[in-house]
Amino acid sequence: MNSFPVITLKDNSFFTQDLLLDKQFILLNSTCPFTDALKKALLEWDFKVVYSNGSQGVASSAAPVSTDFENVSFEEVGAEKIETPESQISNNVKKVIEKAHDDISNNEKSRMSVVNTVYNEYMNYITAVYTHYATHKVLNYSELTETVKELCIFIKENRRFVLRITPSQDTISKNYLISHSMRSTVIAIVIGLQLRMPLTKLIDLGICCILHEIGQIRLPPQLYMTDRRLSPGERAKLATHAVLGFNIVKENNFPSQIQLGILEHHERENGTGYPRKLNGTQIDIFAKIIGIACTFEAITAPRHFKQARSTYDAMIEILKNEGKQFDDTVIKALLYSLSLFPIGAYVYLSNGKIAQVTDVNPTSPGNPIVSIIGETDASGGPVTVQTDSQTNKIIRVLNKQESEDILKQFNLK
Repeated sequence: MNSFPVITLKDNSFFTQDLLLDKQFILLNSTCPFTDALKKALLEWDFKVVYSNGSQGVASSAAPVSTDFENVSFEEVGAEKIETPESQISNNVKKVIEKAHDDISNNEKSRMSVVNTVYNEYMNYITAVYTHYATHKVLNYSELTETVKELCIFIKENRRFVLRITPSQDTISKNYLISHSMRSTVIAIVIGLQLRMPLTKLIDLGICCILHEIGQIRLPPQLYMTDRRLSPGERAKLATHAVLGFNIVKENNFPSQIQLGILEHHERENGTGYPRKLNGTQIDIFAKIIGIACTFEAITAPRHFKQARSTYDAMIEILKNEGKQFDDTVIKALLYSLSLFPIGAYVYLSNGKIAQVTDVNPTSPGNPIVSIIGETDASGGPVTVQTDSQTNKIIRVLNKQESEDILKQFNLK
């Protein structure tokens, strides 16, 4: 990949391939011009180098390109609606969801494929939101509300499929902030559903979780994109992202509960969190939920400096609640949403069969519903059974290597 010092880039020039921030966020595609206004914004935010697999050239058209980003309202120019990159992707998400409703069938494999497609579109949307803020300092609450409303409904209708999605290590490594935000948001919304939150609150919870790491892009990229462990000083600097994120959404006039959720998502019930060392009832419910969702996601996500642990390990760690860090009600909601052996996990049963957890048992979180691997019913669908303490008892969760072997053996990936 080629690197380009921002200071050397010319106004009204184009790249032959996508232009990237930090080799991660798409800044411009090949149809959009690089401008002096964009250069000014990048330098102000201390982005000194950008990247592309292509090369730069000057636009051949004699017609001037409108580039006054600072003076343009991304809501309206006169009566004409201006589409931002994230609004374009948001519209694409809606189209994908509409098509998904048409494509979804009773076939498990087909439905899983459709849900994967929608999941990836939301990843693209979050990428666009973060990138647009990094370059224009703009976040649009109304637009996020519409898009996250669709996400909440989609998760409610497809919870047991969405929770099975596990991004590859390569995807997580290249798009850590985005992957973390997306996976945490899915878990947070599932918890919110279990807590019977009304849709308006559920939407704001989803927005809050999508943006809970937005403050990190005001910090040096080497703090949140590094492959190494941070020093104590670096960790302290990274910890300021909660306050930075709070300021960002406050400046963009987001509701106060979203502001508090972002500010307090690292606070803990026992008062050991940051930035204000709040405890118990002082912590906003959004922050309590996001704190648990983030922790669960972080335990299960691979990083270059640590191995990913299983979702079962993550559940056990949170259930232990050492030091009483987390809210008991939210922990219970997580357990009853994902089960003790979380949806997506591969397990070994007492009858010698291998199965994947596909749904919770509302009355018994320790005995989830599973699909037997390698077996189909008369209609060709998966054989689904309710686990119990007898014949279909879960003996253990398969480790990472065993799960990968099962996926290869039965061509499930």
